[in-house]
Amino acid sequence: MTRHRTTARSILAAAVLAGVAAWTATAGAAVPPLIFPVVGATTYTNDFGDPRGQGRHEGNDLMAAKRTPVVAVEPGTVEFWTTSARAGCMLYLHGKSGTTYLYIHLNNDKTLRNDNTGGCKQGVSFAPGLKTGAKVEAGELVGFVGDSGDADGIASHLHFEVHPKGRGAVSPYPHLQKAKRLLFAAAEGSPFTLALNGTVVQADDGFLELEVASLTRYPGSQRIPKVDRTVELAVPPETVVFNPLGALIAAAKLATAVTGQKAQVWTARAETTLEAQLGMPLIMSTQKILLRAS
Repeated sequence: MTRHRTTARSILAAAVLAGVAAWTATAGAAVPPLIFPVVGATTYTNDFGDPRGQGRHEGNDLMAAKRTPVVAVEPGTVEFWTTSARAGCMLYLHGKSGTTYLYIHLNNDKTLRNDNTGGCKQGVSFAPGLKTGAKVEAGELVGFVGDSGDADGIASHLHFEVHPKGRGAVSPYPHLQKAKRLLFAAAEGSPFTLALNGTVVQADDGFLELEVASLTRYPGSQRIPKVDRTVELAVPPETVVFNPLGALIAAAKLATAVTGQKAQVWTARAETTLEAQLGMPLIMSTQKILLRAS
């Protein structure tokens, strides 16, 4: 099977990294290019300024399943706020660029039901081990989607606000529309392995393109049930490959995989980088591939 050229994607990847570099260059200036704050299936509309009981809506509501990972949209320092009846469990991200971001209605349930027994705590609302004053990198886990505060009992979501230079709120919508979405949440430099479930798009010697349906990140068993994006993976010769009958085959024979064939793929253990989180081409290598009957 012939592999399509990835030059255009490599150029796009370089452009993404150039945008990320703007976090440093634009310190104290306008809102920089952002990482999308929710990892996983999310829906939202341009509801900034819509009327609410307490006034105008100062953010966008990002609808997502309870306990969906929430990440830092740019490097910065976090601050917890846990005493607002309306906001519930809330986090400020004071970005390196000078922009402040508000993460509101974070999770306060111990279970997937609306039990309200978890409180605004690490591992429930906020990332395990995260503390007020901690510095975080873009893409690092900071919390979990929930329905705390006056969202109690309503569909779980993240109310997300953008405050340039820490001042009045501006619409997050245009920034979210351009934001880059991550495959998984993790701290830069931390070890990770991904278990990917998906469908073969194309395969060749040393290469696999997979349409990823869902994934789990280890350690931590962080599951993203709906991914729906294509990832290009490097396949080194030592990758263990099983055909649909369960027989071990050489990695070089992966080219015989058929487009549309189901596959489970485990990536090799590596240190987290933003490039890997963004799913840039050939950044991640495979360790084991299990081909399924189509």
